[in-house]
Amino acid sequence: MDIKIEKKKGLKPKHYVYITAGLVLLFVLYKLVVSTSVSTFRAEKDKLSLGEITQGKFDDYITINGNVAPIATIYMDAYEGGRVKEKLIEEGAIVKKGDIILKLENSSLYEQILASESNLALKQNDLRSTKLTFDSRQVEGKRSLATAEYDLQRLKRNFEQNQALFDDELISKETYLLSKENFELSKKQYDIIKLQTEQDDALRKTSLSSLDADLSRMQKTLSMVYERLDHLNVRAPSEGQLGFLDAEIGQNIRQGERIGQINVLTDFKIEAEIDEHYIDRVKRELNASFERNGQEYELRLRKVYPEVRSGRFKVDLVFTGNKPENIRAGQSYNMKLQLGESSDALLLPKGSFFQSTGGQWIFVLDPNGGEALKRNIRIGKQNSRYYEVLEGLEPGEQVITSNYASFGEAEKIVLK
Repeated sequence: MDIKIEKKKGLKPKHYVYITAGLVLLFVLYKLVVSTSVSTFRAEKDKLSLGEITQGKFDDYITINGNVAPIATIYMDAYEGGRVKEKLIEEGAIVKKGDIILKLENSSLYEQILASESNLALKQNDLRSTKLTFDSRQVEGKRSLATAEYDLQRLKRNFEQNQALFDDELISKETYLLSKENFELSKKQYDIIKLQTEQDDALRKTSLSSLDADLSRMQKTLSMVYERLDHLNVRAPSEGQLGFLDAEIGQNIRQGERIGQINVLTDFKIEAEIDEHYIDRVKRELNASFERNGQEYELRLRKVYPEVRSGRFKVDLVFTGNKPENIRAGQSYNMKLQLGESSDALLLPKGSFFQSTGGQWIFVLDPNGGEALKRNIRIGKQNSRYYEVLEGLEPGEQVITSNYASFGEAEKIVLK
């Protein structure tokens, strides 16, 4: 009698072989898919600049280049126009305040002076004539008033005498009334002459006062014209060095035209330009320094100009202590401008990769150094040597810091 043999359930050894082979096949297919979906660029490692992420002190400063300039520049503009008659001082000379640099001539200004002098003389003659007229009327008025006063007293006395005689019935009524009427008429005439005299005096005061004011104004006008004549002598507005002088003998200068400048050499400043990236962080009173012949010199940021040109803005710095002994206008210095306090941070060496990525991503090498993958990062402040890393990198990692222009759209760099 045959016995039925039941098949054993479960995996046999050959099944494990099949499973392993399948997993290997799937892994190979995955690698093929990944390798074809990621854009790859091959580059020679020794031709790339590499940097290592480190933990350290981040000094919050930037390096700027500036040129020495006089502490102040005073511009010379022509108060009056004219033709250059004489040139007394040349460019580069040291001048004192008030020194005559140029002499101009202006024929129309001379004519104005003559006309003003003539008008002033006419006004003075008018004032003298008016004064003589008023003086004559004043004398005549006083004479008339004195006569009227005398007549009034005489007729009053006659009236009072006739009134007494009339009361005693010694004279006729007609004689009495005639003396009374003469007295009253004389009184009215006296009042009229007195009023006229007072009005003449008041008119004389106001008229002469007005004429005196007109004369005074004309004298001031003439004085101002004389000042304009003096402005034909172009003088140094301050002590210093005549920086430039744009004028030659025979040249016509317009009123208000800039003809030169005085450089005040009592002190110096440094003019520098800074990238607009830092415009929100650069403020007045920031400290700066530079080293020269083994000695460090301290400066303070005195002025920030608000205008931005070609992606840069201008600042002025002044010395807070000693200055180099051989300092001259036009010299250039490399300075460290301190923007903030030092702090612990992840440091990424600066490189030209920033021009392509804007600091938003970077290629990070794998531990074997054979490949570099694109990784998003976030950076904060920067100085002349490092970027401050805020996210995306760890200490000890290596990154490509050279320019990425040749990488195109690659997301992986294979290093040879």
